[in-house]
Amino acid sequence: VQLVESGGGLVQAGGSLSVSCTASGLTFYRYAMAWFRQAPGKEREFVAGISWSDGKTAYTDSVKGRFTISRDNAKNTVNLQMRSLKSEDTAVYYCAADLYGTNSYMERSYDAWGQGTQVTVSS
Repeated sequence: VQLVESGGGLVQAGGSLSVSCTASGLTFYRYAMAWFRQAPGKEREFVAGISWSDGKTAYTDSVKGRFTISRDNAKNTVNLQMRSLKSEDTAVYYCAADLYGTNSYMERSYDAWGQGTQVTVSS
């Protein structure tokens, strides 16, 4: 199983950015997909998730209304569109996959992880 993130970078506060994750080596549609992030000196935290069965989404409170997660099962990709970015969104963003998952907030629920992509929001 391989998850490869792309699309991170530097953006000004208030701006928008999208990150993507391409999966291989797994039956993608059977996996709930999620984005986590880890800021310097902080624990890794759940950001957003999308279920495998019905596409139900979940978000941590701090990104609700600003971030949108989506998936394309035909392309084995999951995307995170981020807008109205804040300096506190600066982190390494990780893609994760959970077989038959249900948008768990817990890291240990996830079976596979990407290497991460840096998102930096300048104020």
